[in-house]
This record gives sequence, structure tokens and C-alpha cells, in this order.
Amino acid sequence: MNRLAGRRVSIVEPTAGVTRDRISVVVRQDDHAFELVDTGGLGLVDEALLKRHIEEQIQIALETADLILFVVDGKEGRVPSDDMVARKLRQLGKKTLLVVNKIESRYDELSAPEWLRIGFGDPLVISAKEGWGIHDLLERVAAEVPEIVNPAAAGHDESSLRFAIVGKRNSGKSTLLNRLAGEDRVIVSDVPGTTRDAVDIEFEHGDRKLVAIDTAGVRKKKSVEHAIEIFAHSRSTESIRRAHICVHMFDVQEKISQVDKNLAAYCVEQHKPVILVGNKVDLAPKQGAKAFDIEKWDKYIKQQLPGLDHAPVVFVSALDGTNLDGMLDLLFDLREQTTRSFATPKLNDELQAAREQVMPAGGNIPKLFYGTQVGTEPISLVVFVNDPKLFKDQYRRYLEQRLRVAFDCEEVPIRIVFKKRDKVILSDRS
Repeated sequence: MNRLAGRRVSIVEPTAGVTRDRISVVVRQDDHAFELVDTGGLGLVDEALLKRHIEEQIQIALETADLILFVVDGKEGRVPSDDMVARKLRQLGKKTLLVVNKIESRYDELSAPEWLRIGFGDPLVISAKEGWGIHDLLERVAAEVPEIVNPAAAGHDESSLRFAIVGKRNSGKSTLLNRLAGEDRVIVSDVPGTTRDAVDIEFEHGDRKLVAIDTAGVRKKKSVEHAIEIFAHSRSTESIRRAHICVHMFDVQEKISQVDKNLAAYCVEQHKPVILVGNKVDLAPKQGAKAFDIEKWDKYIKQQLPGLDHAPVVFVSALDGTNLDGMLDLLFDLREQTTRSFATPKLNDELQAAREQVMPAGGNIPKLFYGTQVGTEPISLVVFVNDPKLFKDQYRRYLEQRLRVAFDCEEVPIRIVFKKRDKVILSDRS
């Protein structure tokens, strides 16, 4: 999967059963473009008792495919599980290419003809690790799949709004993704840590396109058990970096955890707009001392996640769809806010007014000269001063909040960099 895609898409690790969901990516070859789908391994006994769920995902992938790549291990040779997969593929009657992987020497290649006996024609021999035979495989796939009239339009539209769904384990991320996708696109289970890879799903809300990125549930670093979870955690942070907006989910039946605080801090560090989403309101108590109270929860969230005190809060039920349309509308509103342009004259008027109202603390006299906008998504400003060390984080937060209000972007982060203004020395021409 990763070799054909030309980048790391699926987690690669020697442990059997690492891939669970359907992982897809668009691959281009010459004038063709096709969606490549990676699935879990057929017949694997999963330690988390997810075998039935995994095989359901595999079945959907097989039924919707135009072409199947039947990948076998050329080093290990033919084993009973290969025959089991072969029987299943024959029943489907789909066009299938036999791909013999791990052919990394002339000696390995000599054993490839033995695979003719499995009944899928001449095998294509490759080494996914070394990249050998990959070009021939791509050309063969391109020749077999239906031609796309406009391959440049295939895959995710770059203008689509990308949002990462993040949160600790069992906060309802995969349930939300399936609800938005309108199908069981990823496995939902009570087993914590079901999702491992980052799964991208494109869908439409009205006439607008979005890409939802489901991520592995995060837990405390000291609780990470093995390499698979380390990779999954890495994919989650990578998903935050490539998203326009983050949807930070938490279960309203539980308290805000240290994991939630760490995730919030990482989103703040990456200057990402965030929607704080309280999920499972359908399960929250309606009466009694523990009854769900929106105002109390809103205040509690802002208290626990002070770095996101500007972020909007939405309460939903991913299971029954309560308030999901409002959440999606808010995504577009936040993206519009984070693409705002600050007129330089107004920006500098606001900076000078802020300086006159509150001066940075310190022994030396801080001087704030002028500022300019240098980017959007996030809104990025460079403010020229006499000494950046005099302008501490507290003063930066003060300026950010004031500018958010002044430029009507109160729910998104503003990135301010203080830079020393160099003195201009006129040359002596006398």
C-alpha cells in the first residue's frame, strides 16, 4: 500500500493483524487514477476479538472493487491460509491479479512459477520493501481498471475542508465518522483502541465538500503497550498537522482527562482552530444530581482547557445524529474566520491602542513599533519591537484576544511572532 501510494499511509509492523479498517488512497499512473484500498488480513485471529468486524470491512472492499490484488508471501511460500483466500476470491468471480511479494533476490524469483498452481494466472513478482517490480505492477493495474476521463479530478479536492477527529479512547470518534459517511466505514467496538490508522473519508454537507480524518484514540504515554500504538499515536498527531480544523471529542459522561489536556495543548501548539465536541448527550442523565447541564459543562470545559478558551463548544450525539449539522456548519464558519485578512492600517491602530492600554511588564522600556500580516490558516502576524524578550507569553495572549475581537475572528487562534526591528543606518556620502 505505502509503496504504491508513494508515502506512508498504512502502519507497517511485523505483528499480524495490524490493519483493521479499510484504508484508501488515490494513486495516479500515467493517464489513469484509481483508489487503492488496503484491508486487514483474512482469517487472522485478532487479540482484541475484532475478527468479525475486520472481515466485514474486507467483504465490503471486495464487493466494491473493480480489481483485486491477491498478495502472497514469496519468501514463506504457499501456506493453507493462501488457499483459503484463493477459494474466497474464486467465489466472487472478480478480476484478480496475483502479486508475489518479498522477491528480493534471483533465488527468490526462481520460486515464483510455483504460484501458477494456485490458479490466478501468471504472477507479478515484486518487492514492496525494495521497490522492485512496482512500476510494472502499476502499469498492469492501470491497464485493468476502468479509465477515468479526468484523472486530475480524482481523489480529494484540495479545496475540501479537512478536519481531524481527535480524542481519547472510546470518545465516539469512529461512530461520528460512520454517521457522517453514511456507512460503517470504520470499525466501532467497545474494545478501546480499535482504530489504529488514520482514515480519510470524503463526504458532502449541502453543496460543500469535507474530508473527515478519523484517528486512533490517544492514551497516556506510559500506557502505550507496543510499537503499533506508538505508530498510531504518531498518525494522530500527523493528522492534526494536516487538518484545517480539529474536532476534539470527549464523553460527557466522564471528566476531562490528562489525555484531553495534552491533546488540547498540541492543537494550541500547532495553532489549529478547534471545536470542542461533547459527545453521548443521549446517554447523559436527564434528571437528578448528575443531570446533564449545558452551561455547567461549557464552563467546566473552558476551565479545564484554558488554552482553548476561545474555541466553540458543541454538544452532540454521534450515535443518533443530534446537532451534527450545526457542528458541520461551524466547521465552515471557523475556516472562514481563519482566512481573514487584516488591513495593515487597522492592525497597527489596534496594536498601538493595545500598547497604550496595557504595557508589558519589565525593567526596560518595551517599544512596539508596527505589525503586518504574513499568512492565513493560521492567521499569522509579525510584530516589530525593540526587544522580543520584553514581550512575554502573557502579553502575546492579551494581544491575540484583543485582535480576535477587533477583526471578528473570536473563535480561532492568531499566531504572533515578535521580531526585533533592525536600526537603519544611513551611509555617509559626504
